[in-house]
Amino acid sequence: MNRRQAIKAGAFVASSALLAPRIFGREPSFEFKIGACDWSIKKRQELDAFRLGRDLGLDGIQFSFGKPGESIDLRQKSDREALREVVAETGVEVASLAIGLLNQIPFATDPEGEQLVVDCIEAMHTMKREAEKLDSPSLAAKVAPSIVLLAFFGKGDINGKPDLIEKVIEKLKRIAPAAEKAGVILGLETWLDESDHRHILESVASPAVKVYYDLANANKMGYDIYQEIKILGRENICEIHCKENAFLLGQGRIDFDRIKSSLDSIDYDNWLVIESAIPKGMEISKAYRHNVDYLRSVF
Repeated sequence: MNRRQAIKAGAFVASSALLAPRIFGREPSFEFKIGACDWSIKKRQELDAFRLGRDLGLDGIQFSFGKPGESIDLRQKSDREALREVVAETGVEVASLAIGLLNQIPFATDPEGEQLVVDCIEAMHTMKREAEKLDSPSLAAKVAPSIVLLAFFGKGDINGKPDLIEKVIEKLKRIAPAAEKAGVILGLETWLDESDHRHILESVASPAVKVYYDLANANKMGYDIYQEIKILGRENICEIHCKENAFLLGQGRIDFDRIKSSLDSIDYDNWLVIESAIPKGMEISKAYRHNVDYLRSVF
């Protein structure tokens, strides 16, 4: 029985859990937080994503960061206040942010893409400063995300394009110091394998740049996701998308028991964020209630 299995077993017996010693520095009641992407539940950049997240049993929402003036714009004080209000109302926290627009406005080649990332870093820094002034430490912890996903798909794809990979490295070197100062982690979600990811991380050499690991994307590319997680390690993976394309979690190509074993081996303890995993024709609410329950049963 591994460490998390022992934790899970102990959780069923409250009295035993209270008396049990700490295991590897964690409380015996440790559980992963489970979130979902706002776009996967069809609430992109909408405050209702948090209300729906509450109804679905989620702990958090990965919230989209968009163009200036677009929907809920976290550059704006009034919108940041509205976000804090809905988090206080629902108890559902901001798991992380994501810039999906980089799929259309490439970070590697378009100055607007780089500016989006700079704007997001500044907004997250402001969110952290504003959270520090809140009377409720619990609320403050839920409205000051530290991770933003940078997407590299569609027009932003850099896989098999060494020249674009080098441009990404150049730009990350330029903005990483600001991210470090703001306490922000830039999570790269790409089609790249672990060796290309490590090339970028080692070249930029900043604790603010990590991999946002998407299980289904890496599996689709034919990578050994169970080994890649172990090779990259906890120090290089900032967050994980638990994803299936057109299948419910647990009914597709990903062996989540093996994923749990791989995560155990690197002592990963951050968010599990659900993306997609909706069979054709199934209601989002039905699919996501299953997906949440399934992940809780495994993790």
